[in-house]
This record gives sequence, structure tokens and C-alpha cells, in this order.
Amino acid sequence: MAEGHAAPAPSTVSGRLNILVLNAVSASGLARLPTERYRVGKDVTDPAAILVRSADLHSMTIAPSVQAIGRAGAGTNNIPVAAMSARGVPVFNAPGANANAVKELVLAGLLMAARNLAPALAFVGKLDAADAELERTVEDGKKAFAGFELAGHTLGVIGLGKIGCLVADAAIKLGMHVLGYDPEITVDAAWSLPSQVKRAASVNEVLRSAHFVTVHVPLVEATRHLVNEGNIGLMRQGAVLLNFSREGVVADAAIHDALASGRLASYVCDFPSAATLGHPRIVALPHLGASTREAEENCAVMVVDQLRAFLEHGNVANAVNFPNVSMERESHWRVAIANSNVPNMLGQISTTMAKAGLNIHNMVNKSRGTMAYTLVDVDSPVADAVLATLADIEGVLSVRYLPEP
Repeated sequence: MAEGHAAPAPSTVSGRLNILVLNAVSASGLARLPTERYRVGKDVTDPAAILVRSADLHSMTIAPSVQAIGRAGAGTNNIPVAAMSARGVPVFNAPGANANAVKELVLAGLLMAARNLAPALAFVGKLDAADAELERTVEDGKKAFAGFELAGHTLGVIGLGKIGCLVADAAIKLGMHVLGYDPEITVDAAWSLPSQVKRAASVNEVLRSAHFVTVHVPLVEATRHLVNEGNIGLMRQGAVLLNFSREGVVADAAIHDALASGRLASYVCDFPSAATLGHPRIVALPHLGASTREAEENCAVMVVDQLRAFLEHGNVANAVNFPNVSMERESHWRVAIANSNVPNMLGQISTTMAKAGLNIHNMVNKSRGTMAYTLVDVDSPVADAVLATLADIEGVLSVRYLPEP
């Protein structure tokens, strides 16, 4: 959609909004879309919103009717976020909804590495049940898998969001020392972080100081190959690296070199690739981080609630490309406007409404980077011509009229 035009209104069936679902989304979440207001399915046309988990939206044409996209999970790499921002379309995710599931898998990864469980299981899997010397074979073989206890060792946590904080807390309860680094830690995360966590000043300090290092950051340009050939050599001899974040956060080539030199004792990740398969000291799990019934339900419920709040009231929470904006309704007539974050936008919006004889009852405006978002409650109905005039303001990306039923 070109700048300066509002998105076409989505078509409805019997007054219901269409929601396109591209993956198997938990029924607990879909049940929060009342059938009298929404028509949900994989074959709907002109959808008002898209619900997705892993489907690649980069390879599909997103209908001009789409007003929002909800990802039932944390990462949004499968969604063309920049293109949606240019259309004034928020992309919602569910940060923290799968945090406990990922935390538990990280703990499993720590134990797998410390106790050599993967090679030990492979050894047992090759035993011959008919071997008369089975017991002796087991006793002789177990010496190769002797490990060590987690207590007393230092865990470095890079990224102190919801998952990183939970991992840090669990590690402390297991008797580990924890060193954490996050240059953009939120106030909420800081409050939930255990006081025993020692603060590191850089990624390099974590790599240099910890026996185990676990990364919990989103994959963006700044975090691609965060652990790489240039800094992995800082790690202690025999250290363990865990990556349950995103594959691209760690450079595969660096891992192989560090394993060959003994700098790394093992690498545990949730992203099998051609470069990591088959190595005896790499444990690669099939992206199990959020693969629990509870996590899938939590993610679906969270993102569906966010979509409904946006579609029905214009409120925004946990959009990766919009500021968080919420305003209690004080009027039946509401207008939601997404626009480029440029000067005099609020003045132009207010002037347009004033010229149309509309009294602004309440207004909230927030920005995030180049994106700004405004909710306006007025005291009387808004004519289509006024909405069209608002949409024609240079820099306006989308205009939505949200009168209460």
C-alpha cells in the first residue's frame, strides 16, 4: 500500500471479520475469537488478520485487507515486518508465553552437556541384549561418559528477557553462579532478575568468564553471528555453549573450529543444520523450545487476545513494529491512525477533525522509531469523507474507524 492511503476494508460474512489461519494454532487460542464476530479458517478470503506460527509469509502475497498479523510465538523472521510497517500493519508476537518451556529445555541441555548424556545414550543404544557380558560391557563403557555437577560452575546468560531471567533463576537454584549481560534490559526484566546475578559489561566478558554460556536474543542484524570466529576463542578451555535462541546468532564455522581445538567441550542447540549434524560433540535438537502443549496454548491465547484488542479497539500490545498504545474507551466513536513519525502529524489530524466539526474527547499518541500511532475518541460519528481526508495526509499509513457496536 502506498503511503498516504488507507487499507481497503476487509470483507465480512454476516458482519463477521475473516481471520486467516496458516498453521495449526491451539484451539484454546482460537476459541477466544467469538463466532458471532469472527470467521476463522485456512481458506477465508479478504482477511482482516492473519494468524501464523512457522509459515513463510515472505513467499506469499499478503492481501491488502490485512490489518494485523499475529505470530503465535516469539520470533517474527518468517514475516515481512518492514513491508507491513510501510502499510501501517502491526505484527504481533507472544514474548514470554513460551518462556517456561524454553527454560526447561535449556536446563535439559545443561545436564546433557555436563553428564555426557547424548553419547551415553548412543552407547547404550548399540548394546547387544544377547551379549553374555552385557553388565561388564556397561561397567567398562561408562568410564568414557564421566561428567561433572553443575553446582559451583558459572553460567553466562546473554540476553536477559523473560527466558534469560528464568534460566538465570533456575541456575542459581541449582547452585550455579550466574553472570548476565543485556545492554537493553527492560525495567520489568530487571525487577524479575535474581539479585545474585552478576552483571557483565559485554558479550566478551561473559564468554571469557563462564563455564557455560547460553544465548537468549532475537535474531536481528546486530545479533547475527554474535558468537563468532573473532570472540569464541575467549571462552574457557572445555566450555559449553548453548543456543536455544536462533540458529544465526552463532556462527557454525566458529563452533567447528572451537570443538576441534578443545576450546569447546560441546555445543547444544535447537537448530539442526548441515553444518552441525553428525558431530559427536554437538547436540542438535529439532527446534523443541516451544514444543509443549502449555507453550502452544499460552502463545495462541496471548496473540489472539492482542489481535482482538487491536481489531476491536485499536489498542496495541507486543507488536514488534508499533509502540504499545492503550486507551480506555470514553466514546462510541474511535479512529486509529498509523503514520510515519514526522513533525506536525498530530496537528494535521486535529485540524482535519476540527474542520469536520468533530470534538476530540480523548487522544493518545506514541512513537517507536520511525513509526507513530494515534488513537482518537470523538463525540460524534465520523463521515467517510473525513476518514479519506485523514488517509490523504502525507505520512499517514493507515486509518481505521472503530465505532463500538
